[in-house]
Amino acid sequence: MNYLTAGESHGPQLTGIIEGIPAGIQINVDGINQMLAARQGGYGRGNRQKIEHDVVEIVGGVRHGKTLGSPIALVVKNRDHAHWSDIMNPTSPETPENTLRQVNRPRPGHADLVGGMKYGHHDLRNVLERSSARETAIRVAIGAICKQLLDQLDIQIVGHVDQVGSVAANSHRNLDVEKIEKAITQNDLRIIDQDQVQPIHDLIDQTKRDGNTLGGVVRVVATNVPAGLGSYISWDTKLDAKMAAAVMGVNAIKGVEIGDGFDAAASLGSDVMDEIDWQADDGFGRLTDHLGGFEGGMTNGMPMVIKAAMKPIPTLYKALQSVDIATKETMKANVERSDTTAIVPASIVVESVVAIELVKAITDTFDGSNLQRLQTQISEYRKEFKNF
Repeated sequence: MNYLTAGESHGPQLTGIIEGIPAGIQINVDGINQMLAARQGGYGRGNRQKIEHDVVEIVGGVRHGKTLGSPIALVVKNRDHAHWSDIMNPTSPETPENTLRQVNRPRPGHADLVGGMKYGHHDLRNVLERSSARETAIRVAIGAICKQLLDQLDIQIVGHVDQVGSVAANSHRNLDVEKIEKAITQNDLRIIDQDQVQPIHDLIDQTKRDGNTLGGVVRVVATNVPAGLGSYISWDTKLDAKMAAAVMGVNAIKGVEIGDGFDAAASLGSDVMDEIDWQADDGFGRLTDHLGGFEGGMTNGMPMVIKAAMKPIPTLYKALQSVDIATKETMKANVERSDTTAIVPASIVVESVVAIELVKAITDTFDGSNLQRLQTQISEYRKEFKNF
């Protein structure tokens, strides 16, 4: 399974094509739209979300609600394009009127300057329109389809916020997906600990007043993942490495942890290695899950736990120093419409890319042509591992 996305932040639409989704999956469009809506929500979001009301349109690969096994084409329209139609017109020639929103003062921490240098763009809008996190909307739509497949395979997955700025949201190593989902739906921060909602609201409000931005940490938990996905044979077949790469590919992510992650570096081996157990009803298992469900680049059947550190958004309303790329004068950076924090949508996006990578691993391991055949193969595979 693989996918490709196209589209710009203020362009007509975002487009995604997924290849390799099994035939026979009943697609719940409402479920996709619910994830898109969740990505647009969360405390600390900006005014763009009041304009966009993302809904998915399926334009290929699905008939009468079921996947065909052929490539699936998805579209999410950009409603704000109505205000940018001349500036972002894909085919009209360049004129003084449609280049009024040029960007020539790159924002520190964004792709603006290096992207312009690499691709030879002297209007940095050509860079920021694609490097914008707006693109993640279509990745969430793709991830939602992957989540629906995982659900058909009895694999549960959820992403939530673990920290905002310096305030930890106290996840307490919770590995129960159902309990996590119940807790995070009770607030607009997708955090487990309800007592931390007001302190985090206060932090975001003060940061907004200061014209600044916040990052944080998100956490994804997946349960009932079959053991043996990935491989120890070669570096590029290790599933934990692929997961880390996919998560790092999300806008503004600067660090990835699996299991105890960096805390394990300060621990003794006896405190980190998950001791092996065997039960007649379940086969082999582990007494703990410090390694986050991975050993030797492979899933080991324990809950998969992945955390991602998101830097603060680089667009600040109190702009930082930059340099005009035409005049080389020191000036304040351009200011684009932005959020105080996008940590809540980041939890949805990271959940989505982890779901995508899980589906890739499953369809690489088993025959992914047909849902019923895939379900049968995984069921037999689980029995084989249980009786090892």
